[in-house]
Amino acid sequence: MNSEQPSVGTQWWANLEPATRAWLINNNGDAVPEAIAREVAAAGGPAATLTDADGGTPALYFPDEVTDWIEAAANDEEAGTTS
Repeated sequence: MNSEQPSVGTQWWANLEPATRAWLINNNGDAVPEAIAREVAAAGGPAATLTDADGGTPALYFPDEVTDWIEAAANDEEAGTTS
């Protein structure tokens, strides 16, 4: 990861509402509703970017490194290892 990319750390994850964390886990990699993107950003998390993923209407998406991190966080939560 280069120094210009925001860190995908754990601080912001703990600051999200449980329902938001659940949505991110259940819809990981999908277009992100604006309200979810705003909450993540307000919590200090990475910014979602407007992307034309499939040649259709542009939507907000997190970078691949963020979706990978969310998947890992979800696996940690299922294992009971996330604080």
